[in-house]
Amino acid sequence: MILNKLVGSDIRALRKSRGRTLKDLSAALGRSVGWLSQVERGRATPSIPDLAAIGALFGVNISFFFRSMNQSSEERGLVLRSADRTAIGSSQAGLVEELLSPTLGGSFEMIRSTFAPRSNSGGHKAARKAEDGGVLISGKLTLWIGQLEVHLEPGDSFQFVEQMYGWRNDQDEPAVALWIVSPPVY
Repeated sequence: MILNKLVGSDIRALRKSRGRTLKDLSAALGRSVGWLSQVERGRATPSIPDLAAIGALFGVNISFFFRSMNQSSEERGLVLRSADRTAIGSSQAGLVEELLSPTLGGSFEMIRSTFAPRSNSGGHKAARKAEDGGVLISGKLTLWIGQLEVHLEPGDSFQFVEQMYGWRNDQDEPAVALWIVSPPVY
């Protein structure tokens, strides 16, 4: 039952972060609003095909929903072991992100972002209703916040609210950042 609640909480957080309603998501899945509501509250168990369909709609692999499966029941939702992290994105696209948060049900999420050498965001990303912040752990990274261009080095941090942003890694080594987003967007 604890796993159902964590999966349901993650589905609800994904749905809300993407601005989708219960009605909209249930229609896209071909399921009833009541069923989806029960899943989000941990009172119904989605099938593997249901989870695959939900993951596809949100751009996450089905393994995302099982990232805490190997943990003790006491740790689920509180701790996420490094071996259980799920990578999102690809180095070919220039960015690999690992969700560090044990659950998406809180008021923020933590992400480890690895920017591939000689990669960029392809322009500014649209502003979203979120507050972003972080610290560059290694490498060097150019970050645009609105029209401001900043060059980050390890230990430099940033924070912005509802602004468009973009990034570029001009180096021959990856740049790694710890990124915090509130509310969760994954």
